[in-house]
Amino acid sequence: MTLVRFVLLLVCAGFAARAADPAADPLALTPAVTKYASIQEALDRNPGRQVYLPTGDHEISEVLKITTPNSGLWGPGRIIQTNPEAAIIDARGAKGIQLRGFTLTRAEGRQESRQSALVVERCENAVIDSVQVLDNWANASAVSVTECDRVQVRNCLVRNYSRIAIDDRTKTSFLGYAFRCIDGTGITVRHSQGGLIAHNRVVELRMRPTPELKAEHDLGKFVKKNATKGWRVSQEMWDSEYFNGWHQGSAIVVTSGERSDHTRVIGNYIENAAQGIDIHSDHTILANNIINNAFIGMKAIHGSRNTLILGNQFSRSDLWAIGLMPGTASHEAGVEVELSGGRKSSAVANVDGYSVVANNIISDFGYGDAHWNWSIDTSGLAPLRLGSPGFAANGKPPVRDVLVLGNIIQDTGRDGVIVDGQAKIEPPRYRYAVKIAPGADAPLGVRFGANIFHPGTEGVADAPLTSPDPPLGVRPTSPVP
Repeated sequence: MTLVRFVLLLVCAGFAARAADPAADPLALTPAVTKYASIQEALDRNPGRQVYLPTGDHEISEVLKITTPNSGLWGPGRIIQTNPEAAIIDARGAKGIQLRGFTLTRAEGRQESRQSALVVERCENAVIDSVQVLDNWANASAVSVTECDRVQVRNCLVRNYSRIAIDDRTKTSFLGYAFRCIDGTGITVRHSQGGLIAHNRVVELRMRPTPELKAEHDLGKFVKKNATKGWRVSQEMWDSEYFNGWHQGSAIVVTSGERSDHTRVIGNYIENAAQGIDIHSDHTILANNIINNAFIGMKAIHGSRNTLILGNQFSRSDLWAIGLMPGTASHEAGVEVELSGGRKSSAVANVDGYSVVANNIISDFGYGDAHWNWSIDTSGLAPLRLGSPGFAANGKPPVRDVLVLGNIIQDTGRDGVIVDGQAKIEPPRYRYAVKIAPGADAPLGVRFGANIFHPGTEGVADAPLTSPDPPLGVRPTSPVP
């Protein structure tokens, strides 16, 4: 035997021995669903371990439950839920779980549901990474996270998450009606602190707010209403039994202003949403996101304070791009308030403001899918909106102490847009670049600096870009004189 052949035999023997050694193959010691009768059995028999989901389609008809800490599911497989009445994965009370890399979807013809695809509750330090949620058409959130401190939702794709639904507000006395709508939300994080929502893509390609879809489903039409009109409802709307805000839901929601805190919403891409990002949280960083074609780009409301809105791109918004305002959950200290759904709140102050809006670009305003649904004279329509008129009369404190610095609001039509195949100079699709609530609802302590605001058809703002400070040494009340 030559020396060369001897060396080759030794090398081959080494490879064979290594192949026979389970420790040499990272999957050999990893529990895989293919070794069990079902995915659920694999999860149940491997508590505290990460179960591998191999390539291929894995059909289920019951929700998959994860209940033990530090467990999870990972791999390139696709889970197909055949039961529209069930969620796909439900993880509860399992700290430190990890869900990575797989796809969740529903069977053809059964995509419409009232259930979330992925539900994660009371799972501190959970990680949801590179998960795809496709065609979960529901008026629930596609990815629903509740009471999960320090949760991470990152690098995920949520595509096609909306459906035709009924939004029932009859149990809320200040509203008191139900109407037909498009509804659905991509990612919701509620009652959580220290969360990260980063580098996700939330895209809706089916439910676009076209005149044809509105006519087909009678969108905005009341299906019932209470005997008494709620205070937040105009008489005109009540009598016509029609609500033009029939495109409901959001791409990303961080909610519960009195519980959610210290959340980062960073680097996400949002396309074709009703509302892009909806913030009801304190100490939130909203940075480097792109919101493309949402009739509301973002809002911070319902007691959102210390919000940093930095370096975002808002393109093709139609009602407003950035909004800071009080909501029904906003209140001063010790005031009991009614929330949507009939819940009550009475605690420390839940006020809005002490925030910074800086280095954002708002472009192509009024060129989104929903432009046809909103008149330029619509109350509150503006690229930047501060405050909500009518709330002070109902005990809501105004937005206070906001810095608005280094932002650009571009009137795209002044440079020419394509109309019927021809370049044409178009007037602004807004009356004012900045809309400021009047009277007792006017924001307090707002400061503007180094912004470029292209004026609307009637100017830059409907009020001076200054506002009085709250009285020094005095706790502001609503309304502030």
